Amino acid sequence: MPHATSELCLLSAREQARLLASRATSAVEILDAHLAQIAALDPLLNAIPTLDPDGARAQAAAIDARRARGESLSPWAGLPIAIKDMVPVRGMRTTLGSPIYRDWVPDRDSAMVERLRGHGLVIIGKTNTPEFAMGSQTFNTVFGATRNPWDTTKTCGGSSGGAAVAVATHMLPFADGSDLGGSLRNPGNFNHVVGLRPCPSRVPAWPRVDGWSGLSVLGPIARTASDCAFLLAAMAGADARDPLSIAEDPARFLSPLDRDFRGVRIAVSRTLGGLPVDPEVAHGLEHGVALLRELGCVVEEAEPDLAAADLAFDTLRALLFAASYAHLLAAHRHEMKDTAIWNIEQAFRLTPQVIIDAQRARTAVFHEMRNFLGRYEFLVAPVNQVPPFPVDEPYVTAINGIPMTSYIEWMRSATRISATSHPAASVPCAFTSAGLPVGMQLIGRYRDEFGLLQLAHALGEANPLASRKPPLMAARS
Repeated sequence: MPHATSELCLLSAREQARLLASRATSAVEILDAHLAQIAALDPLLNAIPTLDPDGARAQAAAIDARRARGESLSPWAGLPIAIKDMVPVRGMRTTLGSPIYRDWVPDRDSAMVERLRGHGLVIIGKTNTPEFAMGSQTFNTVFGATRNPWDTTKTCGGSSGGAAVAVATHMLPFADGSDLGGSLRNPGNFNHVVGLRPCPSRVPAWPRVDGWSGLSVLGPIARTASDCAFLLAAMAGADARDPLSIAEDPARFLSPLDRDFRGVRIAVSRTLGGLPVDPEVAHGLEHGVALLRELGCVVEEAEPDLAAADLAFDTLRALLFAASYAHLLAAHRHEMKDTAIWNIEQAFRLTPQVIIDAQRARTAVFHEMRNFLGRYEFLVAPVNQVPPFPVDEPYVTAINGIPMTSYIEWMRSATRISATSHPAASVPCAFTSAGLPVGMQLIGRYRDEFGLLQLAHALGEANPLASRKPPLMAARS
């Protein structure tokens, strides 16, 4: 299938934005370049199953008309984006990856989508996600599976899998996602892009069932830390409808990320408390540790005690899913995947004492990480314990011969960090012997997403592998 990727698609999001602001290109031209890329690649990948080219073109044309009139526009005006299919978009089919919502068309935007529209981003469609975003493998019965562009027989991860694939293949300049147990970091890892899990409500979330939980967060996916910061600046900021939202000025994320890391103390944990880690992942992590030393960081082997994190995460995750979806069981059980039913019903078996213990555990691991990162500025660990696995396997059942007891246990290296509420990012690091991406997880101090992005940026600049493109791209560039 002959296709040459447009030079516009190959540019970073910030570079595309500069061209738009200078009127060296137009929003319609940027859109058409990305639509051509989608038409060429997405039939092989299934990353953006809902697409509205006519609506997007009308949005882009309106931005161009405003710019031609000399109106003052935001830095993001005219850039295309597709929204994760968990997030309500007014007038656009939003399925949550579930047949129950196969034909749902919301009549209102989420708070994040309102904000992105206000900045002039062009919403072109929805990115694929597993059913109710449950699990780090993107497949559902509505649209099917999204495939990994580095090897289409492998999973792209999840639950923001469609977003990460679209970004990795330049079908989008950047994308939004969400992260409960790794859903921004895991697909970032599996697709060789940057996935940032911010602190709770750095990006305000509304509507949601439990406005006080903060266990699930919204955040950006991009090809570089700089573009991640660029999108985060558009997403972040206070919103009265989210009681946890952060009032700090998000314009800080527009600042340059350059920083000298010589002498900065960084802890590295290769197993995050004794977790089984595939040898290919362990080998890739060593490449990242070597890069940190090249940057002049003082790298020491150390880790916080996160023994209580599993109880906190598993219990509070089950309660969140029960609050969100238990009402569907009576009428729609036959339409829900087994793991979704199991995770919801897990909440019904919890005792008050277990819930109390989980709440205390979450507080304890927050303070454990806070104190640990008082001694070190960052912690480095595996993103996931395995490389991308076959796309027809729903989840990992064993690592290094050790059986996993549930569909989420293989994600412990990500879920243990979620329980601490600290910001974390997956950054491109290395490749397996089969050419599959292996990322590295960076964990930063509470509410210091900027510092975390600075480290991610430095690693991206130092790593010659960071700019490598998927084979599908190499054949068409």
